[in-house]
Amino acid sequence: MAVKSHFGMVSWTEWPEDDIRLRRGDATERYRKLLADDVRLHTYMQFLFFRQWEALRDYAHENGVSILGDLPIYVALDSADVWASPEWFQLDENNVPTGVAGVPPDYFSVDGQLWGNPLYDYDAMRHDGYGWWIKRIGGVSKLYDAIRIDHFRGFESYWAVPYGDTTAKRGRWVSGPGMDLVGILSGTYPELRFIAEDLGYPTREVRELLDDSGFPGMKVLEFAFDSRDESNYLPHTYAPHCACYTGTHDNVPLMGWRSEANPADVEMAKRYLGLNDEEGFAWGFIRGGMSSVAELFMAQMQDYLGLGSEARTNVPGTLGGNWQWRLSPGQITPALTERIAATTRMYGRSARR
Repeated sequence: MAVKSHFGMVSWTEWPEDDIRLRRGDATERYRKLLADDVRLHTYMQFLFFRQWEALRDYAHENGVSILGDLPIYVALDSADVWASPEWFQLDENNVPTGVAGVPPDYFSVDGQLWGNPLYDYDAMRHDGYGWWIKRIGGVSKLYDAIRIDHFRGFESYWAVPYGDTTAKRGRWVSGPGMDLVGILSGTYPELRFIAEDLGYPTREVRELLDDSGFPGMKVLEFAFDSRDESNYLPHTYAPHCACYTGTHDNVPLMGWRSEANPADVEMAKRYLGLNDEEGFAWGFIRGGMSSVAELFMAQMQDYLGLGSEARTNVPGTLGGNWQWRLSPGQITPALTERIAATTRMYGRSARR
């Protein structure tokens, strides 16, 4: 970060001096001395963050609350991870990606999603015993009590797009490390709970990897109500070893879904869940998930508040305008708190009865 500030905050891939961009010779040590004040500043800011986070986590634990963190499967190209450890990524001799991550065309996007993250060199990682991954999970274990591995299916196979393409259409599936890596992570951190985000392209191989991992997969209620075909996201199809979500950060809140979804799907949800105006549309979905056999239930705060599309967190495959929703002071009222608590207790999802 000190060097990035020195070069005007451009990505490390655009730094004008090759020696520090590629970490050659004594360049790292030279800049460490040259920018010593900035290095200390960034170290101090990280110290403040971790001190505040630990205080927050301790407070949560004292009140019986665990913290579930989200772990994206990939890291950004413009990250300390890639700059400092290029040997674990699919890069050329100038540390330019040879391929990048994404997903093929689907109902979210006809062009697919071009994420642009550098791909892992799993062969190199395997020879090293997956040390980089072990350290990464060790880092997040200091922050969270459980983690949801985003794009878990990428451990079975991942969509590799040629670097420089403007869409994900020309990508191809490449085999991932599978249980070779997953088993090491779960075995190294047996005290850490994992959830596998197994949405999208649930092939037989992905289902087998999920079963072998022992991790619970995800069920999303907004995906359940397809009036054309029965979905395995309907609560009566659940096995207990799963996590039920009303929707994820990539979905519109429930009130927005009611306005934007196929009207026939909305009617199916009304019939299936017995939705009514007295209870409220979003609260009927929450009841449906709370009362399911899923071992974990998650609802977005936007759904507890009954907010619509204006409060959406993220639109997949787009840049800008995402991750900007914030909970405002006063939105969580005593009445809302009691309703959430009462519903949680009613369906046996609270340690305090």
